[in-house]
Amino acid sequence: MDALRAPIAIVGPTAVGKSATADGLASALGGEIVSADSMQVYRGMDIGTAKTPPHERRVAHHCIDIAEPGAAYSAALYQADARRAIDDIIARRLVPVVC
Repeated sequence: MDALRAPIAIVGPTAVGKSATADGLASALGGEIVSADSMQVYRGMDIGTAKTPPHERRVAHHCIDIAEPGAAYSAALYQADARRAIDDIIARRLVPVVC
């Protein structure tokens, strides 16, 4: 893997600005965001999860709104979905920013 395209992780407690930081970083580096939020995978859970609204996203976001609330979705399923997104981003010679 090209070191310039290795995934970058933005981590920290709730409500410290991780999403805005990730969006700015991905935009500056030519990347895309892979959400690692356990609730943002669910459709319709926008307010309680502080999802960045689509019109405010400067780059593509992955692993958001991919499961219905109440559907069985596990860490193993997330890992497969996130890995696919990361591999696709790297294949397109972009930088994956996991947040």
